[in-house]
This record gives sequence, C-alpha cells and structure tokens, in this order.
Amino acid sequence: MKKPELLVTPTSVSDIEPLAAAGADAFMIGEQKYGLRLAGEFSLEAVCEAITLAHKHNKKVYVAMNALFHNDKISELDHYIAALDEAGADAIVFGDPAVLMAAREVAPQMKLHWNTETTATNWYTCNYWGRKGAKRAVLARELSMETIVEMKENAEVEIEVQVHGMTCMFQSKRSLLGNYFEYRGKAMGIENRKEQRNMFLHDEERHNKYPIFEDENGTHIMSPNDMCIIDELGEMMEAGVDSFKIDGVMKSSQYILEITKLYRKAIDLCADDEDQYDDQKDGFLEEAKRLQPENRPLDTGFFFKETVY
Repeated sequence: MKKPELLVTPTSVSDIEPLAAAGADAFMIGEQKYGLRLAGEFSLEAVCEAITLAHKHNKKVYVAMNALFHNDKISELDHYIAALDEAGADAIVFGDPAVLMAAREVAPQMKLHWNTETTATNWYTCNYWGRKGAKRAVLARELSMETIVEMKENAEVEIEVQVHGMTCMFQSKRSLLGNYFEYRGKAMGIENRKEQRNMFLHDEERHNKYPIFEDENGTHIMSPNDMCIIDELGEMMEAGVDSFKIDGVMKSSQYILEITKLYRKAIDLCADDEDQYDDQKDGFLEEAKRLQPENRPLDTGFFFKETVY
C-alpha cells in the first residue's frame, strides 16, 4: 500500500530537525503577511534556513501564500515568490489567483498547491485548477470519507487531506474582536482579549468554547474540538490519498513532535500490515487522547457526517 506524505506545521526553525527525525516528510511554513493560520511565524530569512535544514534531511518545504491579497499587497508578490524560488522551496500553497499569476511570471517551474480552505469540495474543481497549473489540491475539511475517496479516484492532481488538529470555522478580514461581542448581556463573551492569547468564544447554548484570535488577516474562530482520524487511515490510504496533514496551529512544539511520531507509526504499520494496524488502531487513538490538552477533546470532524439534501 502506498504511503502518503506526512505533512506537518512546525512552530519555528528549531522544530525542523526534530520533526524530520520523528518521521515528517514535509513542512508547511510561512509568515502571517502571506499565509493563513500558521503554527509559527517564519520570516523570509527563517524560511530560507528551514528549507536548507529540511533538504539536508531529504524533506520538502511548502510555503503558505494562501491569504487573500488586496491591491496594496499585489506588488510584493513577485519579489517574495522569486526569493522562495531562489531558496529552493518545493511548492507554494495558494488560494488567491494573484499568486498563480505572479508565479507564472517570476517562477514558472514552481509547484503550486491550490488551497482555498472551503471550496475544494469536488474533483472537477480540483482538476480545473490543475489545468491552470496546480499540482495538488488541498481538500476542504467539511468532506466525508466517502467524498474524499471519490475525489481521489477522479482527481488528476495530488490530493491533501487534514487528518489531525483544529480547523477554522469562520474568518473575517475585519477585526471583529474590537467591534463585536464585547457588550454586556450578549449571548457570547470574549475571554482574555487583552492578552491576545488563549482566547475563547463561549457559546452557552451549545456548551462549547471556540478558540478565537486576531492577526493581520482578520479574525479567526476555530473549532471547539480537534479532529483525529488516526484510527481510520486505511480507506484513504487504499484510495491513494497523497498527503496527510497534521495542523499544529495553537499547539506547542512538543505536542506537534509527539503527535507526528504517533502518526508516523500508524501510517507505516497500515502500509506494511493493515490487519495489524486494525488490531492496534484503538491503541493509537488512546495515545492521541493522552497527548491532548484538557480543553481540546478529539472527534472525527466531518469524516463520518451524513450529507443531508
């Protein structure tokens, strides 16, 4: 059985070598100015250093440029993409067509991964962007296992699926924390706004706490649970999904390291002996639960949600 790439999001350059040793095959990095919801901030200098370290261990580095770009930033794209090309980045992750157009001009050989977060929901659209130059499509997180398998069967591009970590439920380009939900008596309230860290949006009706933060790209409200599919990898691996992503946003370096080791074991075992993986997969899930922060329960995301028409 084909082993999918294990894609991990490090928090800093110092994470690269430990994660490479732990079994990561590729890293997604970038800076807030150009990328969305990254586990760590990587300046252009840090990106170049990370690429050098990763390539030393035969690992790949993908650079996030998946933000939405207003006109004031368009002029910066050529210089940034050219610098990434010179540094040897293995691919650029994009959503805004402005990045595609700039890459065609200054780095026509650069591999591109199409990621609009929510609109990669069918194989036809993935193939459309493949014809425009994308080598990979990053699937939306709201898809069922059945849909993912169907898309892989019909896709003409590589397919990447998130298998672990929190997901974004809502993003606005506006600074909503400064404008909304801070009035007494509202249904939801913001906790720890002044610190800009470990903030939560409380929903008393659903008894959920949603991590929320602001950055240069606006306001981001994240899922109340982390997805974890470590005990259900077999079907996607049989279908030939190309890349499994562990999203480490708002997680510690140590957590990302340990969860990478765990998924490495699970993927290798599933590829080498699926029956033995089936026998041990409950143990993998229990170990993943043990690693979780107390306020971040695990669930299976949308993988097994029924579609209602």
